Amino acid sequence: MAFPSDLEIARGAVLRPLADVASEAGIPSEFLEPYGVGVAKVGLGAVEAMSGLSRARYVVVSAITPTPLGEGKTTTTVGLGQGFAHVGKRATICIRQPSMGPTFGIKGGAAGGGYSQVVPMELFNLHLTGDMHAVTAAHNMCSAMLDAHLFHGNGLGLDLHNISWRRVMDVNERALRNIVVGLGGRLDGVPRETGFDITAASEVMAALSLCTSLSDLRVRMGRIVVGYDGGGSPVTAEDLEVAGAMTVILKEAIKPNLMQTLEGTAALVHCGPFGNIATGNSSIIADQIGVHCGDYLLTEAGFGADMGAERFFNIKCRVSGLAPDAAVLVATVRGLKAHSGRHRIVAGRPLPEALLAENPDEVHEGGDNLRKQLENMAVHGVSAVVAVNVFPGDHEADIAAIHEIAAEYGARAAATTHFTDGGAGAAELADAVADACEEPSDFKFLYPDDMGLRDKIRVVADKVYGADGVDFSPLADRQLDSYEANGFGHLPVCIAKTHLSISHDPALKGAPTGWTLPVREVRASVGAGFVYPICGDMRTMPGLGKTPAAAGIDIDADGNIIGLS
Repeated sequence: MAFPSDLEIARGAVLRPLADVASEAGIPSEFLEPYGVGVAKVGLGAVEAMSGLSRARYVVVSAITPTPLGEGKTTTTVGLGQGFAHVGKRATICIRQPSMGPTFGIKGGAAGGGYSQVVPMELFNLHLTGDMHAVTAAHNMCSAMLDAHLFHGNGLGLDLHNISWRRVMDVNERALRNIVVGLGGRLDGVPRETGFDITAASEVMAALSLCTSLSDLRVRMGRIVVGYDGGGSPVTAEDLEVAGAMTVILKEAIKPNLMQTLEGTAALVHCGPFGNIATGNSSIIADQIGVHCGDYLLTEAGFGADMGAERFFNIKCRVSGLAPDAAVLVATVRGLKAHSGRHRIVAGRPLPEALLAENPDEVHEGGDNLRKQLENMAVHGVSAVVAVNVFPGDHEADIAAIHEIAAEYGARAAATTHFTDGGAGAAELADAVADACEEPSDFKFLYPDDMGLRDKIRVVADKVYGADGVDFSPLADRQLDSYEANGFGHLPVCIAKTHLSISHDPALKGAPTGWTLPVREVRASVGAGFVYPICGDMRTMPGLGKTPAAAGIDIDADGNIIGLS
């Protein structure tokens, strides 16, 4: 009998009343704001009201460097959250809201999978409570005010060739990466070159995820730098008198969304900054609530530990003041074999037979990627647990090889079958994470605030990526000089690079050595609170493939969504 699809499993779920889910998590009922069936906003008053409750163990869930196969990080986060209930403990999960770009592109939805999903799955993946659209509107409100300011005389003296603020939309659209606006007659605006990024890459999204209150969000909106005047001084959203309107648009979006897993575990879903371009973590406010909701808070960080987890440690924790008690690294047999570089894997095509054959030596070879990610946990002083996400057909000898790699670094490892077995399949992993949380934590940031921006980039490249050095383009050098001259040098760095390699080059698998990180340009997200170097061939607006997921998504005669995964 064929295993049911994610959508079929999700539709068969019997949802608990959200009021019961909230009550069990300790969220006071007066802060619940229902949004139809299956989701509720949590009012910001819950942060203060719950601050006196006991603090949960704080666990970040990350992974090896992803492959086209997918390692199941979100699925593991959900399954582990359910698994704690099977060992007599209460957990809450915090995950990002997915962008419709990947949902309708190649990646699909991000609600988990199998019997470890957040439900309702369709609502989760499509619009939810409209937060993504609010971010889009707030961002483009700033764009509109900027172009109106130029049209009405440019009293702030913005240099048309040094305007950094672009527009955003929540779909993949390569044709809008670079555009010219203001074409037409005199009344149609000032012609200039600009472009679109995807909403998940918006600085507004990053600021929303990193703010700690509505007043903090208002300050961050005001700090956003939209460009520079003729003398090189920054011009902000506050200068454009648009920061207040942007905050008003985000007044509801700042509230986290409460949902549940298939087994009724509380799930806080909030914000969706991209993991390879932005911070790749859900909101601080969601974590501020979730950390008082039970025994464990599991917060997911996007992509591999060199990406989302590094940003979690050095950006999110720096702002929130919360320190992790442990980390989970998701790994799969097939993912590590892929990192051996011996297989050509194409998304949507059958897997090579050699990849599926028993070969623990190949697991060890590709296991250099896991070794490097374990080192990345250790350099931050965090105890790691390797979650071996077991697929049907995996060989015991291959699974044992992953355990051996974890043992090399004194890390715990546990097999988990949550996809097919739900929370029961993650009980062993839950016990291992609980044990890791009992170890003394020596959490530390990778660099201090007062280190120069170039040195911060070099530290991440050296300690986390294993690069031999950093090559700054002349443009990047000029930008870094400008940022430090304008007082942005204290900000942390968020390096935008491919998620498919620890390096900047997606073709380099495992844990590559003997390479240099190329920084082609550097952008300043002053409102969000970080500087992001762009390395290699990175795009802030994805494009659609030849056969995107959108081609298979439809509505049937009864009004049911089909083809969503």
